[in-house]
Amino acid sequence: MNVNFNGYGENVLTFIADSSLTEPGGFVKMTADGTVGKCSAGDIFCGVCVGLRGGYAAVQMSGYVTMPAASAKIPVGYIMLGVNDAGKVSVNTTGREVLVVDSTATEVGFIF
Repeated sequence: MNVNFNGYGENVLTFIADSSLTEPGGFVKMTADGTVGKCSAGDIFCGVCVGLRGGYAAVQMSGYVTMPAASAKIPVGYIMLGVNDAGKVSVNTTGREVLVVDSTATEVGFIF
């Protein structure tokens, strides 16, 4: 692709990381006051963990991200996305509405 969306509208907050969150790079959900944990299948994500250190998680709450896709190419445009058991993105009518701007069979780039 000849354009780049990195950095658009990024907003990163620091949360307490619960014990389920062991590495950055995956979707997170709220698990308690000021605390995030790893998403499971069917969870609606609040953001993406971009850093983890000393029991704290840096969570990207908005902006552009590229994440692994669960299956075939996801259509571009506004669509509801969710997370599967492997932590990959899939179309899910009970998920979170995002703007998909680029997609392949293995990854999807979206703005949330």
